Amino acid sequence: MRKLILLTVFAGLSALAGCGTIEGVGDDISSGARTVRGWF
Repeated sequence: MRKLILLTVFAGLSALAGCGTIEGVGDDISSGARTVRGWF
């Protein structure tokens, strides 16, 4: 359980570091959702 929490925190921090801002993460999620919606 503890490893899962640490992995989740690490993944979240990595996503923030990759995008630079919280807004950037939101934009990435939105664009990913639009891409998947386009497949259907």
